[in-house]
Amino acid sequence: MPVATPTVRQILEIASKYRLDLTEQDVADFRHVIEQTLVPYRRLDELPEPTLPVHVPRTPGYRPNTEENPYNAWYWKTDITSGKQGLLSGKRIAVKDNICVAGVPMMNGSQLLEGFVPDIDATIVTRILDAGGTIAGKAACEDLCFSGASHTCATGPIRNPHNPGHSAGGSSGGSAALVAAGEVPMALGGDQGGSIRTPSSWCGVYGLKPTWGLVPTTGSMPIAYSVDHCGPICAGVEDVARMLAVIAGHDGWDSRTIAAQTGDYMAALGQQVRGLRVGVMREGFGHPESDEAVDAKVRDAAQRIASFGAEVREISVPMHYDGPPIWSGIILEGAAEMMMKGHGVGTNVPGYYPLKMQEAFARGFDTRLNDASDTVKLVLLLGEYLNRNYHNRYHSKAQNLRVLLRQAYDEALRQVDVLLMPTIPFTATEIPSRDAPRAVSIERALNMQANTCPFDVSGNPAFTIPCGNVNGLPVGMMLVGRHFDEATLIRLAHMFEKSMDWQKN
Repeated sequence: MPVATPTVRQILEIASKYRLDLTEQDVADFRHVIEQTLVPYRRLDELPEPTLPVHVPRTPGYRPNTEENPYNAWYWKTDITSGKQGLLSGKRIAVKDNICVAGVPMMNGSQLLEGFVPDIDATIVTRILDAGGTIAGKAACEDLCFSGASHTCATGPIRNPHNPGHSAGGSSGGSAALVAAGEVPMALGGDQGGSIRTPSSWCGVYGLKPTWGLVPTTGSMPIAYSVDHCGPICAGVEDVARMLAVIAGHDGWDSRTIAAQTGDYMAALGQQVRGLRVGVMREGFGHPESDEAVDAKVRDAAQRIASFGAEVREISVPMHYDGPPIWSGIILEGAAEMMMKGHGVGTNVPGYYPLKMQEAFARGFDTRLNDASDTVKLVLLLGEYLNRNYHNRYHSKAQNLRVLLRQAYDEALRQVDVLLMPTIPFTATEIPSRDAPRAVSIERALNMQANTCPFDVSGNPAFTIPCGNVNGLPVGMMLVGRHFDEATLIRLAHMFEKSMDWQKN
């Protein structure tokens, strides 16, 4: 349908919004010029659009019933495989539901996208299929991925397999819960503030947020361009290495991945860690909300690492405390502009734009915004307020400060090879009741990110690995490395995992 010339009334409405004074003649003149300017748009409508390939035939699958979905972690079940042999042969993989799988419904945890069916496979989905993996289904996630707990999903709370009354974590809660429950050995997650690491920590599995720009997000719904990450959530370190080896690297679309430096992640498995320098980061412990038992478990784990021959010592990065404010300035306004007002894709980003997803989200945004979670409404209200009244200056200042935050971690990582701290300062919280006060529900969704969100800002790879339990709930230890040095994190995590397996036996 060709783009129409705006009416006089439409031009006056836009002028009014921006306090632009136009005479009747002004409007007539601009309308004529706009009509001529839109001529190339009619040609744009005629040009064929490139699309992401769909190589593997499939049936759409089905929505599992309650009996088949005890933790409410599945959104949709499928069985899609290429039959090829590769690094992921025999592996069943759940895909977070903000990632497109052609022909399979995608909701992104939100009623705003309900009924949408993608016509493309995301780059990482194609890579998994080409490596012999089987797409077992879509893992439920939080409403537009904007919650660190698991109670905002439109299809109902996602429950922690270790205690179903507690949160699985968010926003990739379905992915982590399915791995923890043993339903799949591998899953894809996304991370903008901790959304791979929080659920992995709380569910007691392995979750790696790769370096920003290592894994393409082409064909997935973003939150904010400068903090979007995608990576593996797995039952073991070897599977993390396998998944990362398959999905990492530039895809020709995502401009963030042009500078990606891939490593030999499989070769890192089993390597000794003697002499590796590990910095126990002082500012990662003792937050006001920290559980002393969680801090103690992680410090004990650090001592176990020292027993492997690694050089373990305390290190300080004072600017870590400023990471959450910097992150807030970037993601709240960034999400309002890109995810919400930008109809799920935004503008001015060189990459692939899933037009059908954009159009579906725009319809939902225009007609069903009242059905969104309170965390999503908060993003829109606060982001728009800051835009209108402060002209996005806080977003701009935070983007400038991110350079200093990255430099602070870079300096620490010149003194040591890995930073170590608790992933989340406390174990999984209880899922709030449906009638909980709004302030409680929102606070429970966003209160856990003191250690995770700074590394979405700095872009450093961060790997959460289980290191024990407190009152029956898992504790995660986070390892942070230099940019594109995921191999060192895998090397250290694999050694630690083997020591934990020995203890179990």
